[in-house]
Amino acid sequence: MESLIKFVQDEFVTRKDFPEFSAGDTITVYYEIREGEKVRTQFFRGVVLQRKGTGTSETFTIRKMSGTIGVERIFPVNLPALQKIEVNKKGKVRRARIYYFRGLTGKKARIKEVRR
Repeated sequence: MESLIKFVQDEFVTRKDFPEFSAGDTITVYYEIREGEKVRTQFFRGVVLQRKGTGTSETFTIRKMSGTIGVERIFPVNLPALQKIEVNKKGKVRRARIYYFRGLTGKKARIKEVRR
C-alpha cells in the first residue's frame, strides 16, 4: 500500500528544481500572495532551522528577526505558490535541527559561513 502511495506521489506531483540547502543556511524564499484579483510576489529571508519529511510532504522552517521579535515560517517544498529559493550563505552547524538557535541573541546568534 505504501509503495502505491509513493508511486502516485512521484508520478502526479510536479517537483520544482530548488538548490540544495540544509539547516544553518541563510536563504531567501520568493512566493506568491493572492489578494483578491491581484497577485504579488513576497520574499522571506532567514536561517533554515530544519528540513523535515520526505517526498511530497517535505517541509522546511525558516527563522528571521523582525526588529527584536523572531518570526518563523514553515514552507512545504511542493507549495505551488513557491517561485524560487536563493541560497545566500552556507552555514556550518553540527545538527540537522537547530532549535537552540531560538534562544540565542546578539553575537551568539551568528553562524559560521562555509567557504565554497
